Amino acid sequence: MNKLYPTAAAAVADITDGASLAVGGFGLSGNPMELIRAVHELGVDDLRVVSNNCGIDDRGLGILLSDRRIARMTSSYVGENKEFARQYLSGELEVEFAPQGTLAERLRAGGTGIPAFFTATGVGTQIADGGLPWKYDGHGQVERTSPRRETREFAGRTYVLEEAITTDFALVHAARGDRHGNLVFAKSARNFNPLCAMAGRITIAQVEQMCQPGELDPDHIHLPGVFVQRVVEVGTGIEKPIEKRTVRAEAGA
Repeated sequence: MNKLYPTAAAAVADITDGASLAVGGFGLSGNPMELIRAVHELGVDDLRVVSNNCGIDDRGLGILLSDRRIARMTSSYVGENKEFARQYLSGELEVEFAPQGTLAERLRAGGTGIPAFFTATGVGTQIADGGLPWKYDGHGQVERTSPRRETREFAGRTYVLEEAITTDFALVHAARGDRHGNLVFAKSARNFNPLCAMAGRITIAQVEQMCQPGELDPDHIHLPGVFVQRVVEVGTGIEKPIEKRTVRAEAGA
């Protein structure tokens, strides 16, 4: 039951070239930065990554992307990452875009053993009809497109079939956890981290504050340890960048 690893490097040491990774985070909120850095230092490439977005140019998954370590992304949007857009449009990176809620449910379904599900999201668009550009050829022409998906009617409404996602590994960030793998997430970090953790066959969690078994209130645990195989403590002093800092003038100023 002791899933604690001494370092991030030790926790990711068996990730190999071509592995698939589900990586938590919402924008830059809740990105498992220390685990991503450890994967970068490991030197693996040709990675297939599933994440809501790909960080920014020099933060989060952006550090793997900038060194051409990622071969394929499954995401809901490009975000603030200009290198993501450049690699996609130049044919260097294959990208599958999915509606954000659909991506979340595909990860959750993978973690609960549901192979596929029907949703109304995407019906009447290229999500269902096929033809979304997955990869360009480097000359502005589409080389590979998304396939047509099965549709079916339920109670007079059309739905499209979406397949679940599972990955070789998952990398997630939690505010608190214990050596059994029980995790508690903070605010927006809870949006995708639990879902990515569920989808990974081997889930590695970086935790800011390590608690003793039994210290976490069972009613406050967001993800039970059954979904987590490895835990590494990273401390509370880690960097937590955001994409854009905006301020509002004080009223009456």
